[in-house]
Amino acid sequence: MDLLTALIALVIVICSAILHEVAHGYVAERFGDPTARLMGRLTLDPRKHIDPMMSIALPLLLLISGSPIIIGGAKPVPVDPFNLRDGRKDLALVSLAGPLTNVAIAVVASLILRLIPNSTSLILNTSYLILGMVVHLNLLLAIFNLIPIPPLDGSKIFSLLLPEKMADAFMSMGTVGLILIFVLLMSSGPASLGGLMSSLLAFSERLLGL
Repeated sequence: MDLLTALIALVIVICSAILHEVAHGYVAERFGDPTARLMGRLTLDPRKHIDPMMSIALPLLLLISGSPIIIGGAKPVPVDPFNLRDGRKDLALVSLAGPLTNVAIAVVASLILRLIPNSTSLILNTSYLILGMVVHLNLLLAIFNLIPIPPLDGSKIFSLLLPEKMADAFMSMGTVGLILIFVLLMSSGPASLGGLMSSLLAFSERLLGL
């Protein structure tokens, strides 16, 4: 991937990750937790959300290296589960809001893509390519964040299936969970985590008509 394309993709990842995190904050407030608003995180101002490592360095490195899996994110929006009206259930819904936002962005971008006519116009072709990247990267962010391993959003949804004490132990994995995610992503083959994500991504893109 050339540098210009990588930079465009990086901007898409950053903007999409910010919307992902703001969605967490808005849903949390609807369920009784104002923490994100009180800490100034219910804003689209990138300065409030960008993490130098996860938002810029890691995704840019993966993009330039031609990695088939691009991961990245913004600073997690703070959520205090003790403020939520229905603890674990509300926390799962707050967690689901982020990936659903990315799916919604992908769906809207795919609908706009269908309206772009076949043309030799540089502007239309560039718009088509950028919108295609928006769809691809947002689906990838949604799929990645739904992996049921802490601290990803999918782990909070999966924990609803576990007894409370087991769920607490599962969610306390912290750094171990991150290491496990990277180890699984580094493995190869169609049955690996990366292979599974690629298959889900291809299936999702076909559903959207790409």
